[in-house]
Amino acid sequence: MNVDRAERGPSSGSSLTALAGRGFGAIPPTALVLLGIVSVQVGSALAKHLFDAVGSFGTVALRLFFAAVVLLLLWRPSPRVSRRTWAVIAGYGVTLGLMNLCFYLSLSRIPLGIAVTTEFLGPLAVALAGSRRWPDALWAVLAAGGVVLLMEGGGDLDPVGLLFALAAGTCWGLYILVGAALGRHTTEGDGLALGMAVAALVAVPFGVADSGTALVQPWVLVAGVGVALLSSVIPYSLDLEALRKVPPHVFGILMSLEPAMAALIGLIVLRESLHWTQWIAVVCVVAASAGATRGAPPPEGQ
Repeated sequence: MNVDRAERGPSSGSSLTALAGRGFGAIPPTALVLLGIVSVQVGSALAKHLFDAVGSFGTVALRLFFAAVVLLLLWRPSPRVSRRTWAVIAGYGVTLGLMNLCFYLSLSRIPLGIAVTTEFLGPLAVALAGSRRWPDALWAVLAAGGVVLLMEGGGDLDPVGLLFALAAGTCWGLYILVGAALGRHTTEGDGLALGMAVAALVAVPFGVADSGTALVQPWVLVAGVGVALLSSVIPYSLDLEALRKVPPHVFGILMSLEPAMAALIGLIVLRESLHWTQWIAVVCVVAASAGATRGAPPPEGQ
């Protein structure tokens, strides 16, 4: 980021991040990514238990608010950046906030595995966009087949929930593109921390309007901190460390396991069983995403 860290001198936040970095350094990058995937899906399962108390808007507000607080304390970013950088940070934060709002609205209506599988079509579309390789057409057909199987095996699957999951996937695709710009304009975790603060500003008014004083119940606040740590702080930190060790296309292949992990976590934690055709749909989307990512050309300089 366009911030002179030397002006601020050493801080407990930078010491903590350095210590965490040394700890993460001993973990293989594959394990980092898998731990991040498990963490975010367990966090989503925990979030679903909060819906009865504070609703989906309230849950998103708690997650993003506490994630922003933790990241701001951890990185202590300076708001003194250029207007262009702030525009990128604002775009990142708004996209992140809308993505979470749409995803949690879908999660309140459909099973976790189906919500994540549908949402994952966004990153897959980004991976396939503009491709002129003929195998990518096959991956697109495979993903489309997965969507059809999701619909066919859905029974009384809520169509509004699916639409929210598709909206979340659209935001996820935009999030990837804006996130790349954020990486070019910022350094370390400063951009993430400021962007998360913007996302919290987007989500918190919805949560307060929808849930009111229910948000400040002690057990709700504790659960909200847990959701923020599991769904945002821990996985994003693990992903950043993993990306320092493996090429982006390898990272993308590992991330392709997320829909399957979501279905497993939904089954184990939430007792959400899927029809056998929906399990096949999950496998189709995972295979399509892994294939499209594996075949993507590496960025220049790698």
